[in-house]
Amino acid sequence: MAIVVEHDKRKHEILEKSLELFTREGYDDVTFQKIADACGITRTTLYIYFKNKKEIFTWSIKQMTGELESRLMEILGDKNLTAEECLRRIMYWIIDLCEQNRPLFNVLLVYLINLQKTGASAEERVNRRVIRIRHLLSMIIIEGQKRGEFQKMPVKTINNMLYALIESAIFEIAVLNKSDVSEVKMSIDLIIKGILK
Repeated sequence: MAIVVEHDKRKHEILEKSLELFTREGYDDVTFQKIADACGITRTTLYIYFKNKKEIFTWSIKQMTGELESRLMEILGDKNLTAEECLRRIMYWIIDLCEQNRPLFNVLLVYLINLQKTGASAEERVNRRVIRIRHLLSMIIIEGQKRGEFQKMPVKTINNMLYALIESAIFEIAVLNKSDVSEVKMSIDLIIKGILK
């Protein structure tokens, strides 16, 4: 009797286990063989799903950001929240997620630095992964302005301030090795207070 393989499920499992491996060992130390071993499959089987380690890493990050977006959409979909509460909850959740995934951001930092050395645009890669998150922030700001909760200010400016706080938190967590994100949350509160009517 033939074994039925659910390819989407297996691909998802490969990506999850690979991300754990990258986080634990770092991008440079992970090999295609290590990924296959961690997944309990052969290299040949792994090649059915991915052509190389870089593709696995990219898809792992894409899967993770997709899950992040899903969670943000859940918060956004809670009609019991005001725009202020929604924005604060989303920003806090993102900052907490960054803090919880410190090792991953260390790996991402090294990956992006190495990518830049090859002449590829790290900024372009990052922007591709965060464009939906920035869009969701803009949606909340626009909704808050429509409801009269937020002042009529340029949405892009507010979005840039909030996103700069996220980038700052990632820098402090990944590079400066800070574990206390309370100052970042106070900055979020200050920005939100500044845009309230």
